[in-house]
Amino acid sequence: MLLDNVVRTSAAVAATPGRLAKIDHIAVLLADVPADEIAVAVSFLSGDLTQRQIGVGYAALTDLLGGYGQRQPAAPGLAPAPESPQLTLTETDKALGQIGMLAGQGSQAERRRLLAGLLSRATEAEREFLVRLLGGDLRQGALDGVMADAIARAAGVPAVEVRRAHQLSGSLPAAAAAALGPADSAAATAALRAVGLQVGRPIRPMLAASAPSVAAALERISPAAVEWKVDGIRVQLHRNGPVVRVFTRTLDDITLRVPELVQAALSLNVTTAVLDGEAVALRPDGRPLPFQVTSARAASQSGPGGDAGRVPLALFLFDLLHVDGTDLLEHAASDRYARLAAAAPAELVIPRLVTADVTAAAGFFAEAIEGGHEGVVIKSLDAPYGAGRRGSEWIKVKPRHTLDLVLAAEWGHGRRQGWLSNLHLGARDPATGGTVMLGKTFKGLTDALLTWQTERLLELADPPSAPATEVRRGVVRVRPSLVVEIAFDGVQASTRYPGGVTLRFARVLRYRPDKSPAEADTIDTVQALWSGHDLDTAPQG
Repeated sequence: MLLDNVVRTSAAVAATPGRLAKIDHIAVLLADVPADEIAVAVSFLSGDLTQRQIGVGYAALTDLLGGYGQRQPAAPGLAPAPESPQLTLTETDKALGQIGMLAGQGSQAERRRLLAGLLSRATEAEREFLVRLLGGDLRQGALDGVMADAIARAAGVPAVEVRRAHQLSGSLPAAAAAALGPADSAAATAALRAVGLQVGRPIRPMLAASAPSVAAALERISPAAVEWKVDGIRVQLHRNGPVVRVFTRTLDDITLRVPELVQAALSLNVTTAVLDGEAVALRPDGRPLPFQVTSARAASQSGPGGDAGRVPLALFLFDLLHVDGTDLLEHAASDRYARLAAAAPAELVIPRLVTADVTAAAGFFAEAIEGGHEGVVIKSLDAPYGAGRRGSEWIKVKPRHTLDLVLAAEWGHGRRQGWLSNLHLGARDPATGGTVMLGKTFKGLTDALLTWQTERLLELADPPSAPATEVRRGVVRVRPSLVVEIAFDGVQASTRYPGGVTLRFARVLRYRPDKSPAEADTIDTVQALWSGHDLDTAPQG
């Protein structure tokens, strides 16, 4: 199949606001994709590569394509694009795979040569698609749920079967291949049901909903297990006898980087097991180090005398999904926890309180915060493990920190085409009177707020924005007149932004017309949060 078919479908999906219409567009394409190209088509439409990463990002694309890195229409580094499509999905995927295999001396030049060769054969529309795909910026509204429903429709099978296979295989392309490969829907359903938990192959983790307070969470689940929410990285450990593999929340294999977690898994009183937990770097007093330390530690290669010795990761286990030949996904959470507690040393198990009493749960929450942790997760005692699902059986409660900031904005694309969407967040600099950028976000913006925001920011544009009839790209600078309230989960160091810090999981709460820019929070306040001072940890809402 030609890459152009996927590109045109992607454009149609991006231009279509309705979920059902998006599903229709994708299903029509998938019904025609050859069996050996299903995984590629589903990956591309999901905004992913089959190789996950190939070492090419916006910096390399900007270097090669010039204006394309800023989403401009010209590509001065390449010959004019052909008018007729010629690239197939297989050819494109193979070329990207070759680029991803490169390493060592001279690899950068060879990567550039191969990438130029691929893009030279691509039409203008295909080039734009590939740039956004490689840059991780293919926002078209084809999220996992939409893709799963489209796969189900194309295969003529229940969507629940596709979702289950996706959750247990950890791969939407693999689930699509099982659904769309067989000749009829009965065989497809059988192939999907044959997908199960397999020790050594990661599954998608169960996720938690949110509540503003412990009391609100206990209104939804009671009695409940209340567990620490540790500010680390989610890890899934698979043990098969003496062999252990460790995966992240995104199902990346980090086994070689975390030998201390491997040893912890080997200390369990089991032969085979699949476990869910959190890994975190701790201070000598047991308080967690900043999240960035844990993240960097998990991303670095370790060896004798390496980072594992200097910054060890502590393991907190909170679920057991398989043990010694028995899958536990459908077992009640209380049973899974009892088996975990029997198999693991107490120091490896997350601190936990089972209660229906709001006062007791709130006290446990306060203790977790006092210990430097993020908050708590309140869990149903009866629920099965909903792999890959964010349901009502797990509810996280965290203190909500907010800042009042000033901003600029970028024009959106995909579903947000025509709106000023991605906000540049700036803290006030009392020394200069200017602002210091802390990062970007488009989280929390409803369609109504996007519409209002676009109209208002264009009024404040400095210099004035282009007329509405012109193509709108890039950043719109705004006179410092508006203050926006931003919620965030933490502050971390950053070499990307001039203040040396950025916000974790920033999202828009509301605009603050009652505040002037002079009342916006300062960069000093944000840096104090990073250093651990003046952080209000009282739960809000």
